[in-house]
Amino acid sequence: QVQLVESGGGLVQAGGSLRLSCAASRSRLNILTMGWYRQAPGKQRELVATITNGDNTNYADSVKGRFTISRDNAKNTVYLQMHSLKPEDTAVYVCKAEMRFSHNVYWGQGTQVTVSS
Repeated sequence: QVQLVESGGGLVQAGGSLRLSCAASRSRLNILTMGWYRQAPGKQRELVATITNGDNTNYADSVKGRFTISRDNAKNTVYLQMHSLKPEDTAVYVCKAEMRFSHNVYWGQGTQVTVSS
């Protein structure tokens, strides 16, 4: 079992920045991949960015060059630094972890990001 606690969401004007954090209750050594997904009202959940235990990253085309995913291994925390935010980035951002051996998947509660125009 893994608990994921997100923080850092909020309201920001277009062009602004936010940093999201996702703290995991288990060591990164037990986690294969962590990532951020988002879901806007009336839309399906979509991948934003992922990072593996080997620090390989993957980004949605819509956020490449604007968002950066990173991790602090000592804190078992993954971050999503978001720059040049657009109104279309408005969504609930949810953290996901996939376990190394069981491949069980866990989700956080989500944090709201609202970008005003």
